[in-house]
Amino acid sequence: MERLLFLKRTFCSLDTFQQQILIGSAVAAGGILAYMVHKRRQVKSIPLGEGWWGAGEKPPSEDDQIHPFKVQASDEEIQDLHERIDRARYAEPLEDSCFHYGFNSTHLKQVASYWRHEFDWKKQVEVLNKYPHFKTKIEGLDVHFVHVRPPHRDNQKVLPIMLVHGWPGSFYEFYKILPLLTENQDGLVFEVICPSIPGFGFSEAAHKQGFDSLAAARIFLTLMERLGFSQFYLQAGDWGSLITTNMAQMKPQCVKGLHLNMFISNKGFKVLLSIIIGPYLPFLVGLCREDVRRLFPFMEKNVWETLRESGYLHIQATKPDTAGCGVNDSPVGLAAYILEKFSTCTDRRNRDLVDGGLERKFSLDDLLTNIMIYWTTGSIVSSMRFYKENAKIFLDREDEKTGVFVPTGLAAFPCELVHCPKSWAQIKYRNIYSYTFMPRGGHFAAFEEPQLLAKDLVQFVKKVEDF
Repeated sequence: MERLLFLKRTFCSLDTFQQQILIGSAVAAGGILAYMVHKRRQVKSIPLGEGWWGAGEKPPSEDDQIHPFKVQASDEEIQDLHERIDRARYAEPLEDSCFHYGFNSTHLKQVASYWRHEFDWKKQVEVLNKYPHFKTKIEGLDVHFVHVRPPHRDNQKVLPIMLVHGWPGSFYEFYKILPLLTENQDGLVFEVICPSIPGFGFSEAAHKQGFDSLAAARIFLTLMERLGFSQFYLQAGDWGSLITTNMAQMKPQCVKGLHLNMFISNKGFKVLLSIIIGPYLPFLVGLCREDVRRLFPFMEKNVWETLRESGYLHIQATKPDTAGCGVNDSPVGLAAYILEKFSTCTDRRNRDLVDGGLERKFSLDDLLTNIMIYWTTGSIVSSMRFYKENAKIFLDREDEKTGVFVPTGLAAFPCELVHCPKSWAQIKYRNIYSYTFMPRGGHFAAFEEPQLLAKDLVQFVKKVEDF
């Protein structure tokens, strides 16, 4: 109160001309601030673009029909798999190395033995076909997707949502969360679409160079339009996070809400200041105690750990065809390459275990089913190419300079590859409705913790819908 009285006396002591200058300056400053706030909140979008990824020249017209699809298993395919597993050669692991050098070959022999003698691919194909599968041609590619409609009931709101996987996952990651989303949630229920990224699993790979997340985003927007959805929700992690973010940037009017369990926004002075000041005065840079616990010591948790675990990323972003050459021909090699990620990306402490902690969160049947999707389709090389095609994102790509303005929900799992505080996420995601520190779980959230992810997704959608 004393300060207000002092300011009032000071203002009254000025002559009329000085008062007018002071008022004008304040109005101008307020106007500049209001303009900056408006400019930041103004919805921007990125170009939709166009593409043709089929073999040869683009034809005058394209079949836009949606066709039912079923996953198949043949005796010849299974016999060939078994023969290749039987011929596998293993290198002896170093003593007490656990998973620090990659997939421990002692445990790999056990996984291979289970795959060879106990895993029932035909039974798992029945599991895959539990939900309806379809294919449709978009931009020259056969795009595969699972489409699950909830049972019809009165007095429930049905919301369309697309779930997008990443690498080395597949649409199968969402099989545990599907029944949770298609069940009634206090009158709210989802109609779920799970596509395979082109080049992954049952979606045809691009025949031309340059198929990146922007192309995938455009194709998935076309898919949703073809299914008759003018507005819908999106949920994703890993590459799916980038693809769905691009979808929201291309057509924000169509995306009612974007929910992510992996998100990165680590550029700019604000982030640098957080890294410097955060360990000592976190509240000054918008960090909370949990942010500090997950982020620091910064060099150890973010730089050294990233270097230690990103060798695959570098080779796939430069020479993917070389990287995939061996594992495309060897099922045991493919299993080691993929399952090592399901070990370390779930929890880095799994490196200290001889079995990589794989069956702490997953069953071998589920893990091998995911591998079989890559093996039977021969898609490991084309999936790796997605890294090379998206390497341009580090060269100031248009989507990296554009914010995301749709309602956004962020689920921060404690064992995710990198932690992104809310204050950092706000640099890119300008309309955050919810930010949740998840109690447990890592990179493959839908596969590891389907109930936790479903609960957070539902609470986010209810906020958006004002339900």
